[in-house]
Amino acid sequence: MVSQGSRSVPAVARAPSTEYLVLDIETVPDDQRWRPRDDTQVAFPPAWAHRIVVIGCLWLDHGYRLKRFGVLGDAASGTPDRVERALLGEFSKLVGKNRPLLVTYNGRGFDLPVIALRALCHGVSLGWYYREKNVRSRYSEEGHLDLCDWLADHGATRSGSLDAVARLIGLPGKTGVDGSQVDGLYRAGEIDAIQRYCLSDVAQTALLFLRFRLLQGILSQDAYLAATTALLDGLAADGRVGDVIAGIDRPHLTLA
Repeated sequence: MVSQGSRSVPAVARAPSTEYLVLDIETVPDDQRWRPRDDTQVAFPPAWAHRIVVIGCLWLDHGYRLKRFGVLGDAASGTPDRVERALLGEFSKLVGKNRPLLVTYNGRGFDLPVIALRALCHGVSLGWYYREKNVRSRYSEEGHLDLCDWLADHGATRSGSLDAVARLIGLPGKTGVDGSQVDGLYRAGEIDAIQRYCLSDVAQTALLFLRFRLLQGILSQDAYLAATTALLDGLAADGRVGDVIAGIDRPHLTLA
């Protein structure tokens, strides 16, 4: 992961120590333990049968400044089970030690249940997940803020995809790869392409999170502009999500 220098962002205060871990996972079917049933043509595995191959993270400090951006477990090697166990162990240790507020898009419906079930599979402890009820509470944002769930008023209306909601605020959404291609890329050994795709979703989720903070009234327009501009600068300097940066409708995103 890379670090980004701090930049002052005037934000409406919440908990002074709260930091934010924007999270996304990429998975492939665990064909060692699951096969689709031919008679029903099931193509999408149940939650327990998704093998995690990439975990992408973007870390914002309490002032919404970029601290870290990258993928976990990049150096892991060995069998698919060994690699996945290492990914999960690194993720659990990171969250358990630092206790950030997790920020996801549909993480309550997919990412976190998959992480929990795969940790069960590999014997990785997620003690923090089960000790702190707010991480699992649907109506609290103290441990986990699922933007998809909140923007759908917790099921009161239909949720939109990240692709659609991202484009609503001036982001490009999907930029060449989508989730249906991940398994093929994995089988072809194109893990770098999967990582870039994951980081694209992480970056856009983080920018959507800042816009949601404006929607909530937690960030003023000036604070939102400062935080968004600083994050865009950090992502551009990193270089791994250049397609996202190039596809942004910047005046719309920054309310220019």
